[in-house]
Amino acid sequence: MSDSTYISIVIPVYGCSECLEILYQRLCGALSQITEHYEIIMVNDASPDDSWSNIRELAKKDPRVKGINLSRNFGQHYAITAGLDHVNGEWVVVMDCDLQDKPEMIPRLYNKTKEGFNVVVGIRTKRNDSLLKKITSRLFFKIFYYFTDVHIENSIGNFGIYSKKVINNIKKFKEQNRSFGLFIIWLGFSRAEIEIEHGFREHGKSSYSLKKLTDLAIDSIVSHSNKPLKLSVKLGFILSFASIIYSSWLIMSKLLWNTPIQGWTSLMVSLFFLAGLIIISIGMLGLYIGKIFNETKQRPLYVIESITFEESNEE
Repeated sequence: MSDSTYISIVIPVYGCSECLEILYQRLCGALSQITEHYEIIMVNDASPDDSWSNIRELAKKDPRVKGINLSRNFGQHYAITAGLDHVNGEWVVVMDCDLQDKPEMIPRLYNKTKEGFNVVVGIRTKRNDSLLKKITSRLFFKIFYYFTDVHIENSIGNFGIYSKKVINNIKKFKEQNRSFGLFIIWLGFSRAEIEIEHGFREHGKSSYSLKKLTDLAIDSIVSHSNKPLKLSVKLGFILSFASIIYSSWLIMSKLLWNTPIQGWTSLMVSLFFLAGLIIISIGMLGLYIGKIFNETKQRPLYVIESITFEESNEE
């Protein structure tokens, strides 16, 4: 098969040292059905286990395995970015390292691209995740849709295959807040979604705690939508209008029926309510200003400590 069908696999690695050998073997078996011209790029995101040692051993055994070792834990999407910056393939597969993204599904994804699609992602028909992860995932995507008007199925992850044209455009995204799946949707290239089998996590556990999921949700919404700011403005107008109506009613009651104006308790409740809204609005504005501040620093998205290969092109 010609080099034009060369495939790159990008895998962010964290807490999966025990399954890297199995992952490698299953990838070789799946990719050999398509081409022998492939590379497997494993990005160690400062995993606390022996992941980097195992990646180096695989790279010694097979030069098609390329290891990238980040200087610290930057996060999954930054590790994906590091891998994408070093791919050479005409097609690029992005997947997780924990074997829940089954390598055997790659030929199915690739075959779908022959119909002219630049992006083919997998729909996990039966998610083998914990109940908490399923609930938080569904809740996140509903909230995200409300704030951004971008509909994403909670059964779709990063696992998919992407053309070189798509990846080259992804590389142009330099903002600090990274979300590979959202970038893909924003680009708008021809896209297909096919059903795939979702595997069980055989080793380790998810590094996404509830706090990390919450932070990811806030970052994603703030980075891709200004709707929260618009809602705070609308709420301010509504409260102002309601206060004018209520004040007019109190004045009319006093003038027409001499109704005494009671108010200490209601006044205090109103003050605390409004103060809460003001603090929320200021905090929301602060999030956006903080994002702007992070962008102006122009720090690198990731830092590489070491690699197992020689870079042909310095980016």
